[in-house]
Parts: sequence; C-alpha cells; structure tokens
Amino acid sequence: MNSADPHTSIPVLTIDGPSGSGKGTISRLVSQKLGWHYLDSGALYRAVGVAAGWADLDLADPAALVRCTFDTRIGFRDDPSGELRVLVNDIDATDELRTETAGAAASAIAAIPEVRAALKDRQRAFRQAPGLVADGRDMGTVIFPDAAFKVFLTASADERAERRYKQLKDKGVSVNLDGLLREILARDARDASRAVAPLRPADDAVRIDTTGLGIDAVVERVLQLVTP
Repeated sequence: MNSADPHTSIPVLTIDGPSGSGKGTISRLVSQKLGWHYLDSGALYRAVGVAAGWADLDLADPAALVRCTFDTRIGFRDDPSGELRVLVNDIDATDELRTETAGAAASAIAAIPEVRAALKDRQRAFRQAPGLVADGRDMGTVIFPDAAFKVFLTASADERAERRYKQLKDKGVSVNLDGLLREILARDARDASRAVAPLRPADDAVRIDTTGLGIDAVVERVLQLVTP
C-alpha cells in the first residue's frame, strides 16, 4: 500500500501457514482477545470456489473464474453464538465452504494471478481501526507486507490431517484420514509451487511449530508478540 495511505497507521497482525496449521482458530481467538477485526482470507477464495461450483464453471477456465470473482458478493456476519458465518451471493454458505471440495477449488483458483489481483483490494479493505488480524497464505508477504506483526504457523502433515479429521468427524462428515493426508500434502505442494504468491514465511515472520501444542499455548505465544 502507498505509505501516504492513512490505513497504514492501523496495526496488522498476519498469521500465515499451510492448511490445518490452526491459523484460522488461532487468528479468530487472538482477534477476539485484542478486540481487533478479523480477516479469513481463505474464505474469500473458498467463496469464489463455491460460487463457481453453483454456476457449474470449469476450474480450468481462468477467464470465467475471473468474471466469477468480480461478480460474487461475499459477506461476513457473526451468528448468536459468535461463530463467523460467510454469505455467498446472500446465501449462508459457511458449511459448504468448509468442505474439502471447496478447499480444493480455492487452491486451484488461488493459483490464477488475475483472481488474486481482484481479491487484493477486498482483503486490504478489512484494515480498520483499532487493528486487524489477517489469516491466510500470503498475508505477510503480499497483502500486508508492512504489517507490524507477522506469524507463520506450521505443524507436521500427519498432525494437520488428524486435526482436520477430528474437525470434520465432529461435524458429522464422513471422512478418511489417509485421504485427508494425501489432500493436505497435495495442497501443500500446489500452494508452495504456484507462480504467484507461493506459500512461504515472510522474511520477518516469527515461525511457530504448533505440533503437539494446545490452542491456548499457541494463542498465548502469538499475543506475547503483540502485547509483550
């Protein structure tokens, strides 16, 4: 962003990492404790993926997906329990966004430079006072490179697969652990090797391996970076 932009005075904490690293859960909890706004950047890509599926678009057709990105209305709201709900074209698509199908579509869509460019301004608009916690894969490297605080979360592929397995089983979704592990490894490879904004830690990011760590311990370590 331009250094003259008044938004740059608003603090940002970026939390990046691969699928299943816990960045969504950690980011949401940290934002609540800080009283800052929260951006789930992955939900934007998943929302476009869901909209593309509803329109029966070919994920191999970049032009159609770019049009879909511009046309898709995406909104966020908290339900009475405080859970973040995602609206796609005014329809609550939160549960569909969490499926592996939506995740795979998001990964494919995120590899298209024009789609990433179309979503860049939407993401930066979340930077509002008193501060923003932004989670994703390129928050600290591309979207908010000037962020005052940057974290990169990771965990072993096996643990990430087990976390996702438990999460889906708790929601009543029938899943296979071996299949989840294969999907996570495949997504890691796609995200790390894409030409535009590949998944990698920002040079000035603090890396935290969450393997074997509880949620509270990770939240505390992240909060210490912002409020030592």
